[in-house]
Amino acid sequence: MVVGAAVLAGGRVLAAQRSYPAEAAGRWELPGGRVEPGETEQQALARECREELGVDVVPGERLGPDVPLAGGAVLRVHTARLADPEARPRTLEHRALRWVGPGELDELDWLDADRALLPDLDVALGQPLGQH
Repeated sequence: MVVGAAVLAGGRVLAAQRSYPAEAAGRWELPGGRVEPGETEQQALARECREELGVDVVPGERLGPDVPLAGGAVLRVHTARLADPEARPRTLEHRALRWVGPGELDELDWLDADRALLPDLDVALGQPLGQH
């Protein structure tokens, strides 16, 4: 199981540009990673955001369906919000970070698994944050 975080703030979602591996470098994704043994999805999401972005998040609801990945794993995305609204995510493991609004989602070269969730992200971005 791989979890992804759709970190939402101010009607935008945080996108992260991959720096590696070579075949994915330069493409965009939602931050996240593998669920470790003994972790819940929410714990993994919070840990991955601390490791990759240097911020604490509050996990929210599931976003969209599970997306099949190579090797039999699946990507499961949850919405999230910054625990401290004043916190500023940092590029600890990515080349760049960008807050993206609903009209900008198609401008980025998303990884295929994340691109599959763009319609769900578009719907989520159209709702007030408290409704996620």
